[in-house]
Amino acid sequence: MGIQTVAVYSDADARAPFVQMADEAVHIGPSPAAQSYLIAEKIIEACKTTGAEAVHPGYGFLSERTSFAEALEAEGIAFIGPPVNAIAAMGDKIESKKLAMQAGVNVVPGFVGEIDDTEHAVRISEEIGYPVMMKASAGGGGKGMRLAYSEQDVREGFEAVKREGLNSFGDDRVFIEKFILNPRHIEIQILGDKHGNILYLNERECSIQRRHQKVVEEAPSPFVTPKMRKAMGEQCVALARAVGYYSAGTVELIVSGADPSGESFYFLEMNTRLQVEHPVTECITGIDLVEQMIRVAYGEKLSMTQDDIKIDGWAIENRVYAEDPYRGFLPSTGRLTRYQPPVAGWTDDGAENGRRGVGGIRVDDGVYDGGEVSMFYDPMIAKLITWGPNRDVAADLQIAALDRFEIEGLGHNIDFVSAIMQHPRFRSGELTTGFIAEEYPDGFHGAAADAGLIKSLAAIAGFIATAEADRARQVDGQLGGTLPPPSRWQVKIGDAVHDIEMDDGAIVVDGEEFALSMEYVPGDRLVEAEVWDEELAVKVVKTRTGFKLTTRGASHVARVLPGHIAHLASHMIEKIPPDLSKYLICPMPGLITAVHVSVGDKVEAGQPLAIVEAMKMENILRAEKAGVVKSIHASAGESLAVDAVILEME
Repeated sequence: MGIQTVAVYSDADARAPFVQMADEAVHIGPSPAAQSYLIAEKIIEACKTTGAEAVHPGYGFLSERTSFAEALEAEGIAFIGPPVNAIAAMGDKIESKKLAMQAGVNVVPGFVGEIDDTEHAVRISEEIGYPVMMKASAGGGGKGMRLAYSEQDVREGFEAVKREGLNSFGDDRVFIEKFILNPRHIEIQILGDKHGNILYLNERECSIQRRHQKVVEEAPSPFVTPKMRKAMGEQCVALARAVGYYSAGTVELIVSGADPSGESFYFLEMNTRLQVEHPVTECITGIDLVEQMIRVAYGEKLSMTQDDIKIDGWAIENRVYAEDPYRGFLPSTGRLTRYQPPVAGWTDDGAENGRRGVGGIRVDDGVYDGGEVSMFYDPMIAKLITWGPNRDVAADLQIAALDRFEIEGLGHNIDFVSAIMQHPRFRSGELTTGFIAEEYPDGFHGAAADAGLIKSLAAIAGFIATAEADRARQVDGQLGGTLPPPSRWQVKIGDAVHDIEMDDGAIVVDGEEFALSMEYVPGDRLVEAEVWDEELAVKVVKTRTGFKLTTRGASHVARVLPGHIAHLASHMIEKIPPDLSKYLICPMPGLITAVHVSVGDKVEAGQPLAIVEAMKMENILRAEKAGVVKSIHASAGESLAVDAVILEME
């Protein structure tokens, strides 16, 4: 658009890509957001220093803070967002529900008003009927929310919701509403201008969530019919019109999946800003939402009408988080020792409009190879967006792209979102906000792999082992040695054992020729293989006894032994890992906010022992088994490293 940009950054973001991409960059303070990004005066000073005429507030921080928009207006600086009165009206969940009711929008049954204390919360919850959802009035992004199925849940969670609301948003008010059964989270994208034109840009489905934070988003929704889309869209436009809305905004709705008519949809809240998941809407409509926000702020009329809004294909977005699904999705911070996203771009099959072909991949990220994911901000590393002519193609492209997404140095959820993309229930479109809890009740342990995939990985491991042995033989020969090249391998993955033999370039698996085509140079971290004419990308990490091979949502440890010594493995003594169950170990770097027990206390399995705060979320640590507290090694207010011992049981 020919507009020069200015970035503001904190200490933690000094080397972030956005700082390098901007025409100018201004340092505004220390890493904690409360000392940098949340101080409006520092943003305004940066505008004055550089001569910036407008501010786009992004997704979070001050994007929905009325005082910030007012301060910009007082200085004659444009706010690229909605009017102050709309932010105020929709930013308070209690007041917004009242306005929605007045505008004729369906609302969820609940208590609209301020709650005095825990006892009051218990009485309200019993009147509404369990289950209920407790929410911080100013909350968002999954913070300040607790689901309660009983009085005990309310008593345990009400104060935590208040604290999270106060710590993250400066507001400890809480409201309570009925939790809808088989709920689907569907939202309508709104776009309006300053001339009274307001459009709805179809819907997005964001039902797959963990701890009320979205993980997978798609557009359109596999549940929404044209009739339902029109009804939802028109109600959301009516709400936007009632508050004089312009710019981009999103009305979030909860929809009962138990009602096949699709008529049971209810207003949740309105986000008066750009959403993290806006790319999927851009992919199916061809409308650049950020560009439209800038044009609207400048005073231009929208160049399209409601009749111009179409649905072209299907788009899916997976949020790539710095959290470890193999350890209960605990936040993971640290250095990205390797960060290589998949190659973005469109594959064209000759479609008239150029980019609409076989499909496309888009990566939105804010990190770099060698950079650091800090404890100060949201754990999202990147967004992976795929577009296809239909839902299955978009999902298949996600799986292929995730196989090629290389992240090392910290925990991440790539395997997990890949597993979701492959899950039969996801592919059927039978989604609810309880999807993750229902499908992974015992946690995530990697996507299931069939015998065919394991056999393919064994063949790939044999191929890699041969290449590594050839390199070793070359080095040995240069040193005057005569190391013989193994041509036969035994590969063990889990309980499966396969014999791999290299025969004049051909690969033989268990005595039968195997169709594998690939290239490997020792040191390669990602290999592209063709197995029986099907593409398979595999990430490779060398281990002491073979390789760790990661693909299709799981890591597989392949023990690779030369064929002539493989039989000796059965004589090796198995190493038994130490019993750590008597220790409460800090699962992530974080701040201990509470220790609930003392030395000598008897505890039961599942009893809360301590609370660790990381990335602005409270994590309750519970006892794995019954016992007596022998010693306590940490106290409230201490910052602990991962695996630090908090207490010991006997």
